[in-house]
Amino acid sequence: MRAARLDWVGIGFAIVLTAVIVFPLLVVGTWAFTEVWRYPSILPQEYGLRYWNATLSRVEVWESLFLSIRLASTVTLISAVICLPAAYAFARMEFPGRNILFLSFLSSYAFPKFGLLVAIAGIFLGLGLISTFWGVVLIQLVGTLMLMIWVPVAAFQAVDRRMEEAARDAGAGPLRVFWSITLPQAGPTIFAAVLLTWVSTFYETEGAWLIGAPQMRTMPVLMITYINNQIVVQYGAVLSVLLWVPSFLMLLFARRVIGSQSFARGFGV
Repeated sequence: MRAARLDWVGIGFAIVLTAVIVFPLLVVGTWAFTEVWRYPSILPQEYGLRYWNATLSRVEVWESLFLSIRLASTVTLISAVICLPAAYAFARMEFPGRNILFLSFLSSYAFPKFGLLVAIAGIFLGLGLISTFWGVVLIQLVGTLMLMIWVPVAAFQAVDRRMEEAARDAGAGPLRVFWSITLPQAGPTIFAAVLLTWVSTFYETEGAWLIGAPQMRTMPVLMITYINNQIVVQYGAVLSVLLWVPSFLMLLFARRVIGSQSFARGFGV
């Protein structure tokens, strides 16, 4: 038997991709636990937790973290309530202007994001929503339309219609068919959309800064503030690690719930 030939091109691309992704994370993680790292030394001269203690002892850090979690959860919940029924309608129903309305959800991505946010900020200023929790929620909802409309539409369209028809022939009503057949099959993809929406909202910076500042400071906004006001790399590195932990835990949870083949077969249906 001929020995399998190694795909050196593929291996090379994998190594380069791993280096591009992992190396910056290693550098940031190292800075978070470094107290002295002077050029031209390759490795830090002194490690410690001094900057962790200095960062975590600040009340605004915990306030910003809890605010970011609360904002991400609120935006994701409202987006799911609004967008998932709309996604089902786009996937299963025919109505006048359906395609135009469906494509209109991309309109917010057809313009420079910051320019769009500035225009919205002018409207919010007149409505008294600047520097308010619900003002930040509304501006962040704009960024969830892509994931919470387009991805669930694809999930509902991929459901096996023959199983739905068989359930109806067996006497199941529309609601029973939806809960027993449609939702379990589309569930993994919808769950992924919800998860990605939460993570992207948690990291959203421009809208939170433009609409929420100065009273509403999310964790990413606070990190930028620390970096701009205090030229100390360790503060930004510690906050970066703190930002990474919640999203990592959610992705780890998703990996346990969504197996490698779940997107194809649904939750065991």
